[in-house]
Amino acid sequence: MALGAMLLAACAIFFINLTASGYANEFYSAAAQAGSVSWKAFLWGSLDSGNAITVDKSPAALWLMALSVRILGLNSFAILLPEALIGVATTYLLYATVRRYWGNWAGIVTGFIFMLTPVAALMFRFNNPDALLVLLMTGATHALLRFLEYANHPSGNRKRTWWMVLAGALIGFGFLAKQLQVLLVLPGFALPFLLASPTGMVRRILDSLAAIGSIIVTAGWWVLLTVIVPASDRPYMGGSQRNSFLELTFGYNGFGRLTGSEEGSVIPGHGHEGGGMPAGGGRGGGMWGQTGLNRLFSGEFGTQISWLAPLAFAGIVISLLVIGRAARTDVRRASVIAFGGWLIVTWLVFSFMAGIFHQYYTVALAPALAALVAIGAFSLWIARDKLWARIVTPILIVFTAFWDFSLAGRSQWLPWLKWAILIIGLMGALGFALAGLLRIRRLALAALILSVIGLMAGPAAWTLYTVSQGHMGSIVLAGPSLSSESMGGGPGGMHGGAPGGGRPGGGQHGGGEAGGMAPGNMQQGIPGGDGGPMGSYQMGQDPMNQQGQSSKQGQMPGGSSNSQQAPSMGSQGPGPMGKDFSGSQGESSTSGVPSVPSQRRGKSGFHDGPEGGRMKGGSLLGGGRSSSKVVVMLEKSSDSYRWAAATTGSQQAAGYQLASQKPVMAIGGFNGSDPYPSLEQFKQYVKDKQIHYYIAGEMGGHQMGGSGTATQISQWVAKHYTATTVDGVTVYDLSQQQAS
Repeated sequence: MALGAMLLAACAIFFINLTASGYANEFYSAAAQAGSVSWKAFLWGSLDSGNAITVDKSPAALWLMALSVRILGLNSFAILLPEALIGVATTYLLYATVRRYWGNWAGIVTGFIFMLTPVAALMFRFNNPDALLVLLMTGATHALLRFLEYANHPSGNRKRTWWMVLAGALIGFGFLAKQLQVLLVLPGFALPFLLASPTGMVRRILDSLAAIGSIIVTAGWWVLLTVIVPASDRPYMGGSQRNSFLELTFGYNGFGRLTGSEEGSVIPGHGHEGGGMPAGGGRGGGMWGQTGLNRLFSGEFGTQISWLAPLAFAGIVISLLVIGRAARTDVRRASVIAFGGWLIVTWLVFSFMAGIFHQYYTVALAPALAALVAIGAFSLWIARDKLWARIVTPILIVFTAFWDFSLAGRSQWLPWLKWAILIIGLMGALGFALAGLLRIRRLALAALILSVIGLMAGPAAWTLYTVSQGHMGSIVLAGPSLSSESMGGGPGGMHGGAPGGGRPGGGQHGGGEAGGMAPGNMQQGIPGGDGGPMGSYQMGQDPMNQQGQSSKQGQMPGGSSNSQQAPSMGSQGPGPMGKDFSGSQGESSTSGVPSVPSQRRGKSGFHDGPEGGRMKGGSLLGGGRSSSKVVVMLEKSSDSYRWAAATTGSQQAAGYQLASQKPVMAIGGFNGSDPYPSLEQFKQYVKDKQIHYYIAGEMGGHQMGGSGTATQISQWVAKHYTATTVDGVTVYDLSQQQAS
């Protein structure tokens, strides 16, 4: 009965209002569309079915979406169905793991805490690779603990080895989902493996080698393909500067994330003199939030994941105390060490990584955090007759109630909620204190109920808000917007510096909508640079136009009437469309940028009509409103062309591709900074009649190294072909004779 209720609740959270997000992250949706019509694009994770360039990740998460689209057709539900199913599966797997060692109700509580973690409710309804990654890490943890169950005899040894092979395979597929991030669970696996295995050292070495071999096989086959298949027979490896997946793995998506040295990355905002980091950048976290132990407790990071974090960290210590001097091979202790290692190592890496780091990455903490909260709570209940437990319990509840009060107070949404959390939580703590003194069991049960209501009210409210909204773009957030005074821990490390906030280095406090890209809650600030205009902007909106620098019809983007001049940065067409709407909960934007309540569905999900409120074209971190007239042009383009169009950057390319269902080349990949295609390659493609149109528009922002090929191509096109303005978008027909 309880299990059925838990699974029903998980289905409700992960499925209700699912399609409100449209194509969610169009970058990955376009790759799924490409994979649904081309098995070559499916294999490599190409952004387009012409197989120009891949996404900047390994492709496992795309495979599920592409298969879904191949079966159900291209639509929002087909794109997001795998993510929602993964959410339900992860909930059950987490329940089954905790239940096996701590009892059914501990498993049930774990499942509910997990699904009511705001960032989990967000990411298992969204099409980034994180959902699959979390499922595979949870499965690997389950397999590791099953490995420890068997006795040291031949039959048990064989079963144990197979569980290690399974754990390795899940880690290997996790690598194919999001590369090196899956390895963050391994330190937490190593300790219980070494401490709790009932076998001798030789057998442990053999089992570890079996797991390592499984990782190499399940991850290595695809990596090997990227090495042995000639570059001319596969798409360019997006995100790399040398067409190398290994470079991408260890550079841009690997150690670069730790050090901040991500060659080819683009920081939104204006560039500045010297070519160095924009103001507020550097190795202290810069554009992606100030690093340090308090990072995940601060700003919007805190409201994504940290509501119950004090209980989770305390749960490690409490459960180990309750287990006490159990046998070395005790699997309950091993489960605490495994989940505790996962939580601590990942928390520390996220806290100190200086490179690109988004709030939604914290979903990787959700399973471990949920398990440790439940395990710690049940450990306290087991030890409820001991003096230390009677003292610790109300103290923890009071501390967590005040912390949740602080988190809820960061938003002006439901201003009474923080007081309800605090009052009910304090009542629960008082009830436990009195129950400990008077030894009244019913009072303890009443205190338990009050404590659960008080401490879960915050994350549950943020989760329900998240479910009620759609989320689109590359950076999304769970929950309502935060007030500008609460944004100090976000990118820029200062008030207004977080997404939704003002510009680092500027005098403006932002505090825009923090709920991600959502109808009614669409405004999403991103880190600005050097006081530039992109310190707070709406996804899909041209940051240049936010400052009133709109393109003019009949002129080159950027305002130049010189046909020999290349399209300028961030200039896909006219400025933001529609009116200045307030948020869906009556919250007004404080950054002066429109917040869009709705978008009209078109073939692309959301592209048609000015009421969409999105920029025609795209920008660095969010796709724009694809011009319906340009889409019609692409739809009429002959299938003889390998690409119906080419444009700079993946977001704009993805929007047009989804709208027209014709392949669109993303010059320079996601950031527009990859050296593909080269100018000579592009010229050859045009000469061979493989590209029909060139759609003007570049990414904007400050490029951290990488290639300038995209600019060279735009200059060449502007010089040799005649510009035509279609619905405010500058388009070049590359099938026409070159201008003199």
